[in-house]
Amino acid sequence: MARPPRPGYLAVAAMLVVTGLFLVYAFGGKGTAGGTGASGSTPSASAARFDVSSMLHPAGRVLGVVDNKTPWQYGIVKTFTRQAGRAPDIREYYASWGEDFDSEGNAFLWRHGQLPMLALVPSGTPLADIAGGSQDSYIRRLAHQIAAYQGPLALSFAGEMNGPWNLWGPGHAKAADFVAAWRHVHDIFRGLGVTNVIWVWSPHVADTGTTARLRPYYPGGAYTDWIGVIGYYGPIDGVAFSSLFTPTLREIARFSGKPVLITETAVAQSSRKEEQIRDLFQGAAKAGVIGLVWYDNRKTWPGSSLLMDWRIDTSVGAEAAFRVESARARFGHPFTSG
Repeated sequence: MARPPRPGYLAVAAMLVVTGLFLVYAFGGKGTAGGTGASGSTPSASAARFDVSSMLHPAGRVLGVVDNKTPWQYGIVKTFTRQAGRAPDIREYYASWGEDFDSEGNAFLWRHGQLPMLALVPSGTPLADIAGGSQDSYIRRLAHQIAAYQGPLALSFAGEMNGPWNLWGPGHAKAADFVAAWRHVHDIFRGLGVTNVIWVWSPHVADTGTTARLRPYYPGGAYTDWIGVIGYYGPIDGVAFSSLFTPTLREIARFSGKPVLITETAVAQSSRKEEQIRDLFQGAAKAGVIGLVWYDNRKTWPGSSLLMDWRIDTSVGAEAAFRVESARARFGHPFTSG
């Protein structure tokens, strides 16, 4: 898909200086001298390497938005800001395995106050191949590109790995293949000295269509920074937070104490949408998550022809409920709202 003209390198460099000042205030991120350049060589001492270590345990709850647009397609951020009454703190997007990392597009997001979150989809590439090393040249290239971006990136690899509808899910790949692939990608990044990635493990909540146990898919605490849980209030399983998210959160708590971010969620349009929006924010706050990312779009429900409308403003009441409950539960930028 065509993208708008990109700023020149001097402009991008200037923007990243401003971003560096912003991140110290907002996210507490820090830069350290050194790092690995796109060619694999070590840049000069003047080149700062972004370190996300101080971002891993945010003091408050963030609010984000996700859709399938590229980082340059900023309309979803503007739409979310108008609907939610505040700009998102996270902008999640999807990319397919084999695609190059869009350094300038992600810098654009970070410059505008959004932590970029990349959901990397291994469609068409078996997990066993990734774990076996045949994809190492791509992994190294991606690692170099992300490191050279010099801003923070939340990275979710092969999300919903417990979902049988995915080619990397049950019935298509083994849990051991997923763990081996995740660790292999992580090890290459770590070996290259990449410090600007927050590793987000994102299973789908357990429901009638997702029954696989999660523990076998967990790559381990040394390979994970955040737990990212995906679940939607829809016509089948999403009735209340207590049934949609709580059982999965309890299962995960038995083997991981990492911070939890709801990386995809929304409430479908129905006569109960306002009530369920209140339930989502209240339940998430009570569960102690570090934030949630809203899917502000329309989409056909998996396995059916139902077109579900997840957008915030499907009614005046739904939009009002979102604004009121997100503020009441203190979802919003934790580093600027006090």
